[in-house]
Amino acid sequence: MGAMGEPRVLTFEAGPTGLLPLGRHESLAAASAALPAGAYTSLRTYGGRGVVRLDAHFRRLEESTALQGRSGAVDAAAARRAIAGALDATRHEESRLRLTFAPPRLFVAVEPFTPLPARRYAEGVVCVTLAIRRDNPHSKDTRFIATALQAYARLPEGIEEGLLVADDGALLEGLSSNFFAISGGELRTEEERVLAGVTRSLVLEVAERLLPVRRAAVSRGELSLVDEAFITSVSREVLPVVRVDGRALGDGRVGPKTRVILEAFEALVEREREPL
Repeated sequence: MGAMGEPRVLTFEAGPTGLLPLGRHESLAAASAALPAGAYTSLRTYGGRGVVRLDAHFRRLEESTALQGRSGAVDAAAARRAIAGALDATRHEESRLRLTFAPPRLFVAVEPFTPLPARRYAEGVVCVTLAIRRDNPHSKDTRFIATALQAYARLPEGIEEGLLVADDGALLEGLSSNFFAISGGELRTEEERVLAGVTRSLVLEVAERLLPVRRAAVSRGELSLVDEAFITSVSREVLPVVRVDGRALGDGRVGPKTRVILEAFEALVEREREPL
């Protein structure tokens, strides 16, 4: 909630004649619940109006809706105008946005964004594993948001993320993140059974220049062999993980390879952010 007690999220629909305000909500999740079911993607601003790989977000919306059996094309120029208009209307110092695509309709929800405290990146965070599945693991479906919210509400205090575990014990991804582990000098992450996040693709892009990458998950039984780990999302970027299910990873501190990947990711963002 805002300082005056008002809901902090403003939602708009990108109409053929301009941006149509739809109302305010208490959270992006509440905004999504009020919209038609479809695909969604989240992004954040840098410097107030800068965004990174926006066209990749549009492609992700199209791919996700196609996997839901609802093909449609995002009008990239109109979507850019809608996002710019939403930023003009809200005027936050930094924003987090959620685009929802229910073909042919496109919605934009905006909330003020504050990055995580620096100490979280310096000290790392703690995760637990969960027996939860996505029905369609390649589609970013708004219907999974309610499942994720319920799972977050059950997480113990101090836990940053819940990690989804496959029947074979593979650590797949987080409720709202992708998961990476560094073991035996190589970076490992599941490829076939997870969401292909935009931030994930950027991390893989920079990581492949720094160390070997193996696109196969580590299992819960292999956690003792993991030296470092991190989760990625648009809000967290590259966030180090130091414990999973109470077990320290490596020496229980943020590792040097994770720090290098984070620095490379930040440099990529600085190079590629484009103003709206």
